[in-house]
Amino acid sequence: MTDFETFNLGRVALQSGATLPDMQLGYKTYGRLNAARDNAIVYPTFYSGTHADNEWLIGEHMGLDPREYFIIVPNMFGNGVSSSPSNNPPPYDRGRFPQVTLYDNVVMQHRLVTEKFGIESLRLVTGWSMGAMQTYHWAAMYPHMVERILPFCGSARCSRHNFVFIEGLKAPLLLDPDFNGGFYDAAPTRGMRAAARVFAGWGFSQAFLRQRLDIEAMGYGSLEDFIIQFWEGDFLKKDANNILSMMWSWQHGDISANSLYNGDFDLALRSITAKAIVMPGRTDLYFPPEDSEYEVSKMPNAQLRPIESVWGHFAGGPAANAADVRFIDQAVREILAM
Repeated sequence: MTDFETFNLGRVALQSGATLPDMQLGYKTYGRLNAARDNAIVYPTFYSGTHADNEWLIGEHMGLDPREYFIIVPNMFGNGVSSSPSNNPPPYDRGRFPQVTLYDNVVMQHRLVTEKFGIESLRLVTGWSMGAMQTYHWAAMYPHMVERILPFCGSARCSRHNFVFIEGLKAPLLLDPDFNGGFYDAAPTRGMRAAARVFAGWGFSQAFLRQRLDIEAMGYGSLEDFIIQFWEGDFLKKDANNILSMMWSWQHGDISANSLYNGDFDLALRSITAKAIVMPGRTDLYFPPEDSEYEVSKMPNAQLRPIESVWGHFAGGPAANAADVRFIDQAVREILAM
């Protein structure tokens, strides 16, 4: 993959206490920054996704229109484009790659936005899933810079239930004998396939499977075909250490877990002054709408707009159906007009 640029962050001290001497942030931009530098949008990537996987919501005649806005898509650390276990040099390579928080991610994205582009305000920050978690971090960490946010199918803090779910994902990888503490010579494919099957029960809703949309809407030949092609096929393209690194970031996502808020989650939410449309998936099993309801109740300028879809978490993802895409895109247009 070469269709991106790299911002050299130099030596970086992480929240974990580790320091990386040459940290790299991969990103791609769409459109042009105007002379006033006030048309910028940040659209972070999601768990295991790259900038290319975000492009489904960017385009002419869409809300994220590159003819009007300068859209920056920063790649999350651990995704194989930015600094990750798979591309970082020793001694912090592979199984020794340090823990990176979403706070770390957003601090480095802020450096990209301000140091590279000289941007002082952001028209919008938006994202799906872990991209939504980073969206919340942007608004809580830089409230005077972020004018609007639209997080969809994500939350401001990883819930305890979500944490436990991810533990179930990690176990097959860690128990695969080929994993070898993260220093494998051959990919731990048995663990990756098993983790994919754990994931398969959570990404889409019960109603989605009851209605056989894996076959009727997505075109797979059977439920097993769907699990093998969609889930196992996707996981087998990834690096196991990268997957685990991002799982850790996901589990420890919390907008209050920093020296700004010292664990006071409600204070962090109240500090989000940006205009906000918060869009949980009605049937999302990772980030249920009840979590978003609580968050919106504490945010001063937020409204709740659930995605009324049976597509579960993927109501907001690249596999989404056309109706969900239109619903999200319409909300993007609306918030940008506020």
